[in-house]
Amino acid sequence: MAVHQTNEAQCIEFQIPVPWGFLSCQWHGTRKVRPILALHGWQDNSGTWIPLLPYLPGHVGLFCVEFPGHGRSSKLPKGVIHHILDYINIVELIVKTFNWQKVSLLGHSLGGVVASIYATLFPERIDLLIQLDVVKMPYRSPEFQLRAYRITIEKQLLEDERYDEEPTSYTFDELVELIHRGYRKSVNTENCKYLIERNCSRSSKDPSKLYFSTDPRIKYYVEIADQHDYNVDFIKPQKNLNILMIRGTTTIYIDQESLDLLEVLKKQNPNMESYEVEGTHHVHMNSPKEVARYMRPFICKHRPPEESSRTFDANEQEECLKRFSKSKL
Repeated sequence: MAVHQTNEAQCIEFQIPVPWGFLSCQWHGTRKVRPILALHGWQDNSGTWIPLLPYLPGHVGLFCVEFPGHGRSSKLPKGVIHHILDYINIVELIVKTFNWQKVSLLGHSLGGVVASIYATLFPERIDLLIQLDVVKMPYRSPEFQLRAYRITIEKQLLEDERYDEEPTSYTFDELVELIHRGYRKSVNTENCKYLIERNCSRSSKDPSKLYFSTDPRIKYYVEIADQHDYNVDFIKPQKNLNILMIRGTTTIYIDQESLDLLEVLKKQNPNMESYEVEGTHHVHMNSPKEVARYMRPFICKHRPPEESSRTFDANEQEECLKRFSKSKL
């Protein structure tokens, strides 16, 4: 098989070709049934799921994709601005590539927003949706949006000019500190290594140091404008979906608007489950066992072992994987 097998029994890593390069993917666990598609958060990568993996049900695998410019996925070409619709399109690309009739979605932060939007657009395809520490895109005032658009345009041109340049490099310990503080201490220091491994590369100028090899333009991606009435109408197609939301008790990313929308969703959807776990925005990394305490029964309820192989052709998936190029680790 033309893929890199990090551990044949547990994980394969491969690349899905796209016009601008490739999407870096990992498939953890069994490939005999359709996996859960896992979408990471803003500026994160597939390493975000590593602490959680040992606590998830073993009868269904986890398919982790890295958005363009994140982790080891290719950057978008010069002159192209990142937009959240690009990430939603990635979900559709994977669904079509593997010919899934149904899709199970797991998303953290931005990945949770992407999963939610996809579920609204294609509710008939969703058999379960899990959102970690996110309900919706945060509200942005008109003044904030205009300022963000201006910064995006200015920074986009600047980053295009230094597209091929190697940025500043750091020691590993410095990177841990940068991520820990840059994420407002949301990721515990001992878990920063999982993000560093895939977001950083060895410096050609000083091999003892590492630099962020992700696309710096992802910091200026374009969001979808948010309004309360829009959100209420937006989630109506989700009224019959199996949804699990888990949020950290000390998160700063779920505002009152999000909590209000969550109550609307609970009232309209009897299949909706919502829980709090002690922790920060990256609660799934820092407290994976506690998060999995709610995820495991939810997954087993809506993707029971005896039904997981339905509408899935394992041989077809293996043939599909053979077309993908070997990852460069």
